[in-house]
Amino acid sequence: MPSPTPAVKPDVPGEMRLGAVSYLNTLPLISGLDRVPGVRLVPDVPARLADRLVAGETDLSLCSVIDFQRSPVPLELVPVGQIGCEGATRTVTLVSRTPLDRLDEVACDVESHTSVALLRVILAERYGVRPTFVPFTEGDATPDAVLLIGDKVARLAPDAASHPHRLDLGIEWLELTGLPFVFATWFRRSEPLDADAIHRAERLATLVDHARRRNRSLVPTIARREAARHGWQVPDAVEYLGRLLRYEFTDRSREAIRRFHELAARHGAIDEVRPLAIAPLGGRLVPSA
Repeated sequence: MPSPTPAVKPDVPGEMRLGAVSYLNTLPLISGLDRVPGVRLVPDVPARLADRLVAGETDLSLCSVIDFQRSPVPLELVPVGQIGCEGATRTVTLVSRTPLDRLDEVACDVESHTSVALLRVILAERYGVRPTFVPFTEGDATPDAVLLIGDKVARLAPDAASHPHRLDLGIEWLELTGLPFVFATWFRRSEPLDADAIHRAERLATLVDHARRRNRSLVPTIARREAARHGWQVPDAVEYLGRLLRYEFTDRSREAIRRFHELAARHGAIDEVRPLAIAPLGGRLVPSA
């Protein structure tokens, strides 16, 4: 079944609303923030977080990087964290019965726009195919070829006996470009906002940056506490969160996003490339070193 859209709670004056992905992989970015007075977490799947930000339901959101290009209002990247990789991810995976250079249709998890666009780029650039993409949601019969993301890879991926052809999109991107890949990062709206909205977004960015730094040393604790609830074995979760994923936004992250946007436009995932806007932090917020 499709993931239900969480209800939007009424706003509380002065409350800071943080949109975050509802997967295991977001916890090193946000763990502990639910206990900060005045902060309300708004969990959702990646494909809907940009919509919430655009609608004014959040002040800062962890959005799929492709949604920056598709947003109907201007957005700015806030460089205080990300969900990325430099090689294997384990959780953005294509599995197929059919050899990859003969694919004509792929069912795609509907929860991540970036992952679908990345698959389009990789299949065209590395395998010379441009299949049709159709939606796949949990509960559907397993198709011949399916792209799964997030915790669903651990729960739903068919075994190699039935689907022997497999791609980890993080590995494929690194081999294609020599760059890391960024699936999601923090964004805020960049159109003129009132002083209270600006303050909320800047305060949240500071809190998110501090939480990510603090949680670097707490990954084993987070994995032990949360792995089972998300369908993971603890050792796998520790390796995934602590070794495979990259949470710090760097100059190479910026380069990777720009390269991805260029290739996404080349292969029809977006209509054109908008220049990547980085939020001015005014000296009060310090991007991660």
